[in-house]
Amino acid sequence: MTSPHGAEADAGRRDVVLAVDGGGSKTDVVAVTVDGDLVGHARGPGSNPQVLGLDEALEILDRLRDTVLRQIGDVNVVETHVYLSGLDLPAEIAAASVGLAHWSADVIDNDLFALLRGGLGDEEATGQDAVAVVCGTGINAIGVRHDGATARFPALGDISGDWGGGSFLGGQALWHAARAEDGRGPSTRLQQDVPEALGFETVRDVTEALHFRRIDFRVVSRLSPVLFAASAAGDEVASRVVDQQADEIVTLTATALKRLDLLDVPVPVVLGGGVLAARHPRLLDGIDSGLAARALATTRVVSVPPLLGAGLLALEHAGAVPAALDRYRAAVLAQSWMAAGVSA
Repeated sequence: MTSPHGAEADAGRRDVVLAVDGGGSKTDVVAVTVDGDLVGHARGPGSNPQVLGLDEALEILDRLRDTVLRQIGDVNVVETHVYLSGLDLPAEIAAASVGLAHWSADVIDNDLFALLRGGLGDEEATGQDAVAVVCGTGINAIGVRHDGATARFPALGDISGDWGGGSFLGGQALWHAARAEDGRGPSTRLQQDVPEALGFETVRDVTEALHFRRIDFRVVSRLSPVLFAASAAGDEVASRVVDQQADEIVTLTATALKRLDLLDVPVPVVLGGGVLAARHPRLLDGIDSGLAARALATTRVVSVPPLLGAGLLALEHAGAVPAALDRYRAAVLAQSWMAAGVSA
């Protein structure tokens, strides 16, 4: 722990935990008393080290932590937990640990652990067999077993065999739209919907704007909802892509369960990230039916922020009582910045 309870020099100062959730689009840092009161918060841009590079990610994290520490004044920081997207390999976790050595953090790990904890009840989170799958900007999964064993994936995109996520699905929408327009692929409403969503008249216009860098390639991720809308409208091309995404999520889940010898055990599967939290019926139905054929697991879609799980984990490690966990949970869910925050 960062500062021991009961130390003479700390007498009279509040005991707080710091919890960090860093994703691809935003980073949140909170300070919570061990009684569960939310007393500090700062939000900034995404801090995924794979996207930004470790140095830039660390600068963002340091700035947000400093902001929170200024807010809460003279306190005892008794536990610090940092959960970041992009910490997928042991070497990445080790590098982040070195870069954040001055934090004296107790836990530095992938944000899937925060997602998983946020999707489990307080009682079932203790010694629980479970799987978490995130399908947001990218896709990843983790499995945990009651004895502490875990199943992880590199989650490095094409080079590690990944398929899916919002950016990838947006690219699929553009790919099929382009082939429909020039005759290489079947007809699909994506040919009209894709350029319209980006403010262009034709798919060719979109392609050239991307090629000549008149628009940022990141706009392609905005086409993921277009793909799901086309599928919901009955478009066969879009629906095949949605079905393949469901199959991939089933495969990730079943593979994690198989590695942990849990295929024949009733296990909760926490589904999170923007694509899954949108609760597209065809996607979720495909996941449930596919998983039912391969395991005893049951899914639950979680729309609460991973920051909730990050704080719960830090509080539990600090020895907080159940009432404190409830107080923190209520405080997080009541905050308007969970829906629209201002960067620190």
